Amino acid sequence: MKARRGARFAETMTGTLRLDTAEGGSRPVRLDLRVVTPGAIRLCGSTTAALTGRVRIGGWADDLHASGRILIAPLSQGRIDYHVRFTALDGHDYVLEGHKSPTWRSPRRSMTVLRIRLRPAQEEDDRESRSAGGQGLLRFRLRTLPSFAASWRFPRSAESAESAETLTAARRGRLNVWYSTFTDSNTGIGFWFHHELVRPVSGTPYTHGWAAVYQPDRPPVIDRFGPHSLPESASSSLGGSIPAQRPGFHSPSAVATAHQLRGATEHLTWDLKVSADCAPLHTFPRLAWKRRLLPAVHAVPQAQARYTGSVRLDGKLLPLADARGANARIAGRGNAHHWAWLHADLDDDTVLEVVTAVSGLPLLRHLPPLVFLRLRGAGRDWPRGDWRSSLGVMGVGRFRGRPQLPTWTVQGHAGGRRITVRVHLPEGRRTAVAYTDPDGSRAVCHNSERADAHVRLEQRRGMRWQPERTWDVRGTAHAEVGLR
Repeated sequence: MKARRGARFAETMTGTLRLDTAEGGSRPVRLDLRVVTPGAIRLCGSTTAALTGRVRIGGWADDLHASGRILIAPLSQGRIDYHVRFTALDGHDYVLEGHKSPTWRSPRRSMTVLRIRLRPAQEEDDRESRSAGGQGLLRFRLRTLPSFAASWRFPRSAESAESAETLTAARRGRLNVWYSTFTDSNTGIGFWFHHELVRPVSGTPYTHGWAAVYQPDRPPVIDRFGPHSLPESASSSLGGSIPAQRPGFHSPSAVATAHQLRGATEHLTWDLKVSADCAPLHTFPRLAWKRRLLPAVHAVPQAQARYTGSVRLDGKLLPLADARGANARIAGRGNAHHWAWLHADLDDDTVLEVVTAVSGLPLLRHLPPLVFLRLRGAGRDWPRGDWRSSLGVMGVGRFRGRPQLPTWTVQGHAGGRRITVRVHLPEGRRTAVAYTDPDGSRAVCHNSERADAHVRLEQRRGMRWQPERTWDVRGTAHAEVGLR
């Protein structure tokens, strides 16, 4: 029996809250929430879904990693209840409870107004204590209705980071890649773990890869593992002793899944736990990923991942605690003719992913580079349309990229915003790695996990572009340029 498809959407509510504290007074509140339901929403029944997002209470709380649940039962129980747990600036945990009572007599007000109550989280285990931390009122603004409607997704299970059937099924002449890049904020060290399953046009399929460490005060270190041959009957990197239902990359030297990175080379060993609570970031359009409409496709199942564990370099321990980065996937016929890539955590709540590339197919090799760009902030992606950065509303040319060394750029505009990205890979902070495609052709990838990125976002006001945000990332951007 086929499982019912769940839903995923984002919503924003603003209002005020009166705190029952010594300071008192009303404070502005903003909730940016992402909702993921385990199955179809039952309007005539009840659905309990998971909440994640950001809670901001003026001068009192700003938690980017709030979590909780929502009960959706508008017809069966006449209620929609929110339960959000977060940490305030004083270091204590609190619970924000909200309640709606939808009614046909006043549909607009009953669905857009949320009464909230704030209380200390420890009251969950202390039923005798009922002193409220505050009360208030939030509103869902109707002007945000278009963005709310556009945020709805109905992903199939294959779209999740856990399910990788489309990634592990390697056909002849195909290349599948699992890679992870992240930075330890305490030391500034960047890490790159790259895993490949290659099924050549002629020959035995094999797995191989490499690990690289980019330290601020030393030259980068890169070490390879493999190749390990696979039997011709193997359709994935899952060896005969590993159950086929386990997604991810598995080889005698390394393992890469949605929750774990583990492996060893001559000079490096690593054992890391991976966690992420955000939706996948589709750099390339979902349709291109699902139907393989392009020679190669790219996706980021875990765009704002956290890494905890240890890496050893020649016996020296490099401990990691909550390092920030991403797990990504590539599948296709091979690498582009030339390309550039960027992953940058611009701030605690904003991530930028860019791929600009020229196809390796002879008929497409002379076209300008396509640009695939996704900027995510507060759980929302820009440009909103999957094809906007690559093709634009009016055709090719809305976004332009120049993949070259040591500095490459991307510029473009969509939906009343314009972005300029400038990426610099200093020579002393990058490595050159030889790539081999399934057809035997070669490319050289120049990678740096300590690159610099300058990002300027502008908004159209009338006939002029006005600055909206600017980010200057030094030594923590992950970037590369591939050339032939």
